[in-house]
Amino acid sequence: MPLRLGVLSTYPSTPCGIATFSAALVSHLLAAGTDVGVVRLVDEPEPSVPQVVWQWVAGQPSGARSAARALDAYDVAVVQHEYGIYGGTDGQDVLDLLAHLHVPVLTVLHTVLTTPTPNQHRVLSALVDRSAALVTMTTTARDRLIAGWDVDPARVSVIAHGAEDNRSPGTPTSRRPADGPPTVLTWGLLSEGKGIEWALLGLAELRRHAPLPTYLVVGQTHPRVLEQQGEAYRDRLVAMVRDLDLAGSVRFDSRYLPGADLRAVVRDADVVLLPYDSREQVTSGVLTEAVAAGKPVVSTGFPHAVELLSSGAGLLVPQRDPGAIAAALGQVLTVDGVAEAMAAEARRLADSLLWPAVAEQYVALAASVQDVALQDVALQDVALQTAV
Repeated sequence: MPLRLGVLSTYPSTPCGIATFSAALVSHLLAAGTDVGVVRLVDEPEPSVPQVVWQWVAGQPSGARSAARALDAYDVAVVQHEYGIYGGTDGQDVLDLLAHLHVPVLTVLHTVLTTPTPNQHRVLSALVDRSAALVTMTTTARDRLIAGWDVDPARVSVIAHGAEDNRSPGTPTSRRPADGPPTVLTWGLLSEGKGIEWALLGLAELRRHAPLPTYLVVGQTHPRVLEQQGEAYRDRLVAMVRDLDLAGSVRFDSRYLPGADLRAVVRDADVVLLPYDSREQVTSGVLTEAVAAGKPVVSTGFPHAVELLSSGAGLLVPQRDPGAIAAALGQVLTVDGVAEAMAAEARRLADSLLWPAVAEQYVALAASVQDVALQDVALQDVALQTAV
């Protein structure tokens, strides 16, 4: 009988990085021979989609109990954790579900903070205590978890984020149209903290020293931001483009592109730019996908970028430093051999990041979690028989 995994997560068509991650993981878990069902987190009931066996509607009475009952039909519950995807303060409603869950839990941590609030620490501590195994996507996150939550290192596995193989033939310069500028790409849900303003200021600085590339910013505004602030951030960026006289070099695409379309956009880019403000980010799907596509990367020095780019697949710059962004882009775009060397290293790293390899690691870890749980049950049965 195949291993049965119940995945608790947001899920498409929700425009959310964790939803996209979970859909890809589920697809490759199925390809690896497991039986997978998804308990989907939603704000309100939505039409059913393949693999979704239950919807946990935010604020629904007894919703946590019902979601737990659905997950109990599987051998192992795979819980995707990010504070913002669950209800309650700091997503504490996930603890209600865990209180009613009976199967072993494998928790995937998308965020591990260095300075959590007391309640954030409490929520994650309870989740850690209830989990049979924990997954982080970087060594940095694992180290933080061990140091900040006193977790046994043996319980924490590092498994890469995962990406589709999006490498295309040739080098960045061999694919570039002879009659057009190179393309620098930033993509993802748009919100404050993405640092696009620093990229625009960097382009204005770069113009003094080199011909400008085309800068393409792809992605809709984050739905939560759109609800609260509308398009204020995008509007400020568009105004900056006008004020900096960059209209001929900057393009915004506000669509949430399906996977195949987005991968085509990434393949066509010459350089990926991640100008993020955050110094905390331990997991970036965009960064993983950029490297898996064999692209040179210029990124601010958030933890995942420091870890993944350290062998030469990209250049790191300080946060909020337009001059450093300009210098790094100038180096990649104008110095012979730099882009080619970075792309070659990215392509070398890609194999370990691809979804089939990642899914196999999840299957092996979940199987070991199930084995331990079955052994515990057997020992309890022996103890009961002995007592009788």
